[in-house]
Amino acid sequence: MVDIINKKLQKLMPILTPFCVVIGILFHFIGEQLLFVVPWLFAFMTFAGSLTMRFKDIKVFIKHPFIILFSIAFLHILMPVWAYFLTQTVFNDHLLTIGFVISVAIPTGVTSIIWINICKGDFPLGLSIILIDTLLAPIILPTLLYVLVGESINIDTISILKGLILMIVIPSIFGILVNEFLKNKSSKLNVTLAPFSKLSFFAIVIINSSAVTPYVTNFTWNLLAIILMVFFLAAIGYALALILSHILFKNTIITTTLVLIGGMRNIPIGIIIAVTYFPKKVAMPVVFCMLFQQVLASLFAKVLDKYQKQYI
Repeated sequence: MVDIINKKLQKLMPILTPFCVVIGILFHFIGEQLLFVVPWLFAFMTFAGSLTMRFKDIKVFIKHPFIILFSIAFLHILMPVWAYFLTQTVFNDHLLTIGFVISVAIPTGVTSIIWINICKGDFPLGLSIILIDTLLAPIILPTLLYVLVGESINIDTISILKGLILMIVIPSIFGILVNEFLKNKSSKLNVTLAPFSKLSFFAIVIINSSAVTPYVTNFTWNLLAIILMVFFLAAIGYALALILSHILFKNTIITTTLVLIGGMRNIPIGIIIAVTYFPKKVAMPVVFCMLFQQVLASLFAKVLDKYQKQYI
């Protein structure tokens, strides 16, 4: 029964994900009050996903160094440079350019690990890239912003590390320990928790989408242009990661992992940086990523399913 519910939820994700975004915007006054539960929901989802891992899987750091380096280069060199030249050409607005660069240069999103699990990617590899990428963010992001847009910032490394430890490190270790202890029985627990993990994901999308509301209440044509550019850059992130990963690695599991890593971003970190160090205008492209990131992930999940069947 639980497995049937899980499969139905997974099948409906391309429909339910955008629906949750709309719900979050319409009922933003509720979502704003529930932001404190998001890290705990993340932690639960990471724990549920880690139930299929063993301690030997952590060797992925040694096993796939080139793949990890490629993902870092894609996230923090290729996409930011592309976003800089494209948005500078289209808008010729320094503040918007900074916003778009931040939106693609921030670390990959923690929720990518949930999609990697759903789409049958390499969970240990995805987890490793998220950890490494986020830990490097305090060095990479300020350097990138200084080189591309001539702005100096400091990032609250301690806060980022605390969030990582709570949402990824502790639940991952706990999940691995449970798997090692229960051995074959842990797969049953994973199946039982799977639908609750997806419901937690929907709750996160609803709560985080409440942050978009103040920016979509006053419609202008310039606002529409910014939103369309955000959508374009987000879609290109997924598509380009698919093309390059397929060419370089010829492995459907690795490609699936890198597509979801390449398309996702840790939007809350981006919003904090934009709001803390820059004028309000800079935050607009970053905030609007919330409108499309999960929706595009659900659509590319279908693309990846067809891709896996074709090249397996």
